[in-house]
Amino acid sequence: MDVGVIGTGVMGQNHVRVYSELKEVDSVVIYDVNPVQAKKVASLHNADVADTYESLFHQVDAVSLCVPTPFHYDAALKVINAGIHVLIEKPICLNSAEGKKLAEQIPEDLVVGVGHIERFNPIVAEISQMISDPLYIEFKRHNPTSSRITGSSVVEDLMIHDIDIMLHSLGCDNISVQAKGNDDIAAALCIKEKTLIYLSASRKASKKIRMVHIEQEDMTIQGDFMTQEIYVYRKPDQYTFDCDRYVQENIVEKVLVGKKEPLRTELSTFLQSIKSGKEFPVTPEEAINNLEVCENIKGMF
Repeated sequence: MDVGVIGTGVMGQNHVRVYSELKEVDSVVIYDVNPVQAKKVASLHNADVADTYESLFHQVDAVSLCVPTPFHYDAALKVINAGIHVLIEKPICLNSAEGKKLAEQIPEDLVVGVGHIERFNPIVAEISQMISDPLYIEFKRHNPTSSRITGSSVVEDLMIHDIDIMLHSLGCDNISVQAKGNDDIAAALCIKEKTLIYLSASRKASKKIRMVHIEQEDMTIQGDFMTQEIYVYRKPDQYTFDCDRYVQENIVEKVLVGKKEPLRTELSTFLQSIKSGKEFPVTPEEAINNLEVCENIKGMF
């Protein structure tokens, strides 16, 4: 299969790299409004460069759209109108209204997915199978300041990953929300019946953090999205006192996770969806739902 990548910023470069390594891909074609940048990235991964959208469309079967968020709607519409399958980097559009307008124009025979990459992190599937009745869930997604251009606030840029997992992998939908923050730091408390879900995101941190913490009556689960490690802490059967000091010996288990690069899994799944005609796991409707929660959170700032 011949694939294209539109946009060669940080994320676009990663798409080009992974596609060039996938055995399902015959050739990779790049388009960027900056031809110098496009040629530079192409030379690193033995890819071709297209001069225009139309030139790229004539050479590929599928496209990854990795342009800054404000341009998602117009660029995605060009791809869809050309009849090309497309994976749109998250968020689907600048806002949910644009996302809904775009979704209305997608033909039934076209595979259109949205790149919520953490959905493909192997710890997400593991944790979703482990939890049964969570009382408290906490997500932390903190970044040092970056020069990467996104056109989005920290909510659509970072927190949206955990919103997607909360809604579509852990089953915490139909939530009520309380939130505070600004464009670079945000926190939200979401309530699903008796479950409290706390999300925090920052682009002002000095340390990069990607973690999830889940408490149930029978165990506590801690997951690290970067190291792809999961630890389970179980309550002890007995408590003792040693020299008038309280002693609690928790049982700690490390879950064996088959570590994989989420982007590789995501792009491979996208190509498999095209070949099989099946829906991509992250649908435009789910991506719009994620944006609606983001807008609800931002509306409280």
